[in-house]
Amino acid sequence: MVWKENARTMFGILKRRRRNGLRAKPFPLEWRAILERSFPLFVRLPKADQEELQGHIQVFVAEKNFEGCGGLKITDEMKVVIAAQACLLLLHRQTDYYPRLQSILVYPSSYVAKDREATGHGVITERDHDRLGESWETGAVVLAWDATLGGARGTNDGQNVVFHEFAHQLDQEDGDADGAPILEHRTQYAQWAQVLGGEFERLSRDAESERRTLLDHYGAKNPAEFFAVATECFFEKPGKLREKHPELYEELKHFYRQDPCEAFKKWVSV
Repeated sequence: MVWKENARTMFGILKRRRRNGLRAKPFPLEWRAILERSFPLFVRLPKADQEELQGHIQVFVAEKNFEGCGGLKITDEMKVVIAAQACLLLLHRQTDYYPRLQSILVYPSSYVAKDREATGHGVITERDHDRLGESWETGAVVLAWDATLGGARGTNDGQNVVFHEFAHQLDQEDGDADGAPILEHRTQYAQWAQVLGGEFERLSRDAESERRTLLDHYGAKNPAEFFAVATECFFEKPGKLREKHPELYEELKHFYRQDPCEAFKKWVSV
């Protein structure tokens, strides 16, 4: 109906205006201090990227609901550190700020969650597993705060739970967690499938043979986990990823519209 289309258009205009207003506000000095203290990658970014990221953080914190779990009380540090890492993935790109995401649930440390697995003949087994994070298609990301802070402060160990789970959010924006996020042009999907599919198969073989790899073997679980693991490595160990997996690096560079090797080369051993 015409009135519905008009309502959607008006809503979109109002949303853009509100977000522009949030991005235009002065960035709180105490938030800047949090970034400098707890997310050292921030100060390694070019000034223009720092300013863009600050604007994204203000929108993200205003729009998303943060909930403490297991007795945890949410603080500004938690909001800013999580938002900064999540929004680093959005730099230089048209973004709707993870539109499916409504809430970030934060535990003090690792938490127990049930995994359901089909074992054949219609049998489903449930097992308890310790988790550091999860991305739900139903509008939530779950994070362990100690792992989140550790990932923010340790910028080149290849492990970052926020990068991992928010890569899943990007992957899930089209409704499918399949390792293929929404790309700019339909013609890009063939190249994406060829490169990431080939790298996934390579990692699967290496994991099965227990060979040491740059990419975490967890990425061999399925294509969705491979994309998340590759994203972690892209931002955490860009130089090594470019050296050992140049085609994968180029695909991620094109998708994220960032070149960490160039952006971070003055400060990070890449």
